Amino acid sequence: MIKIGIGYDLHRLEPGRTLFLGGVEIPHPRGLAGHSDGDCLIHAVIDALLGAEGETDIGRLFPDTDPATEGVRSTMLLGEVVNRLRRKGFRVVHVDVVVVAEHPKLGPHFSRMKEELAPLLGVDGAGLGLKAKTNEGVGLVGREEAVACWAVALIEKTRRRNPDPAKT
Repeated sequence: MIKIGIGYDLHRLEPGRTLFLGGVEIPHPRGLAGHSDGDCLIHAVIDALLGAEGETDIGRLFPDTDPATEGVRSTMLLGEVVNRLRRKGFRVVHVDVVVVAEHPKLGPHFSRMKEELAPLLGVDGAGLGLKAKTNEGVGLVGREEAVACWAVALIEKTRRRNPDPAKT
């Protein structure tokens, strides 16, 4: 069984915060606002994975009212979601992400993002697509007030071996 999910997230940029995208700290004068580290790339991936699973969104699974997730790195949340999928007998096949930001330029950071995220997802580098776009000066993203991300995830049900040979 193959399932597909889509995710979207947007966070405002705020002074005094560290910018994390794709699990990587990126030098920038502002970071993403949020209850966690605000990593909207990972949040979009989580929503895509949860959607493929046929479940809820990141905000219901990790509510911003939970003190246990305040300031947490989004890589930890992603690890929990992937483990949840594995317990249900699924594996991640491929994830594709589009990050929409005017600045900073993200292409130079993609190899580090893949190094961080691919092992968490259980895929090789080819199993994770990363692209960056601008919003051509339009809207919150275009005015450099926010960063947005779209993600699509493909998961598949893994075959489980029957532990009782008499039933095969």
